[in-house]
Amino acid sequence: MPFLSETLARVKPSPTVAVSQLARELADAGKDIISLGAGEPDFDTPENIKKAAIAAIHAGKTKYTAPDGIPELKQAICDKFQRENGLSYQPSQVSVSTGGKQVLYNALMASLNPGDEVIIPAPYWVSYPDIVRLGGGTPVIVDCPMGTGFKLTPDALEAAITPNTKWFLFNSPSNPTGAGYSWDELKALTDVLLRHEHVWVLTDDMYEHLAFDDFKFCTPAQVEPKLYDRTLTVNGVSKAYAMTGWRIGYAAGPEVIINAMRKIQSQSTTNPCSISQWAAVEALNGPQDFLATRCDAFLRRRDLVVAGLNDCAGITCPTPEGAFYVYPSVAGCIGKTSEGGRKIENDEDFATALLEEKGVAVVFGAAFGLSPHFRISYATSDEALTEACDRIKSFCAGLT
Repeated sequence: MPFLSETLARVKPSPTVAVSQLARELADAGKDIISLGAGEPDFDTPENIKKAAIAAIHAGKTKYTAPDGIPELKQAICDKFQRENGLSYQPSQVSVSTGGKQVLYNALMASLNPGDEVIIPAPYWVSYPDIVRLGGGTPVIVDCPMGTGFKLTPDALEAAITPNTKWFLFNSPSNPTGAGYSWDELKALTDVLLRHEHVWVLTDDMYEHLAFDDFKFCTPAQVEPKLYDRTLTVNGVSKAYAMTGWRIGYAAGPEVIINAMRKIQSQSTTNPCSISQWAAVEALNGPQDFLATRCDAFLRRRDLVVAGLNDCAGITCPTPEGAFYVYPSVAGCIGKTSEGGRKIENDEDFATALLEEKGVAVVFGAAFGLSPHFRISYATSDEALTEACDRIKSFCAGLT
């Protein structure tokens, strides 16, 4: 009898975590590495949020809390949804977890049965399919190529829905592409979903506040109120508030799924860190003016990276609407050989040779379900991004 669970055979380690770890190891070994793999802002957590956490410590707010969040944070989340998204929730409809990933895990573990399907547009965040598999469900991957702006079309969504579809898992602006759906584009998708009452919507809005140019963020339950009763809206403080290490994600939706998620969490981690919860209260209730300033910085970096990559032979880089990623195509590099002698047969070969020969760490596109591409996170300094683009240009120029 095997010792380890058969469930492990259904999932893979996170490629983004693996790339970041490899980059750290190479840097620790003394190599000059520019790591563009991690989806983590380089900005520090704002001072008012850090002070709120320190005040919570001094006030002795260091005990267990309710399994899925303190009342003050749940109310702050309700206020945020009303203020920014026009969505009305009660605290009983809110769940707080240890990061957005646990929110997704709880929701899918609490709702999936063998044979249930979850529609996931590709490119997707690397963890989506594996969390579905852990929950016993079947990920249904729908390709959204560069020609459609990496966006799902209504016809493609319609074709993917079957009687077994349980969830439509949606992310805008997207990790890894930065693609954002306009109100009209999202309305076209929600019109399809209205015709299929058995399909629920799981929307990952983690990059809500990183929207560029004329793109205006919107979320499915906001666009189509008739979907309110079967939509779980997921968000968190990690990206916009530079609080990745604080580990606070949250969701709002129908009580039937929130209560089920609470049951899962009560038998796994129970409450998120009490100090982090009080910090998140300040994040959501406190000053928000810094968000626009940081968004402007990300916009500048986006334009720097898009221009730099489009100046590289064999690379085509679309301009994303939001988040802090680009997802360029390396179709023009496939079949060539690097200066170090590696044959570039796919995007993983490209990323591996780029790291080995030029010291730039990126994540290959196959990890996100759509090749031949790679993902760059431009949540780092302008100087590092400029140097990285120069190295990528040199690498591409050396391909023969």
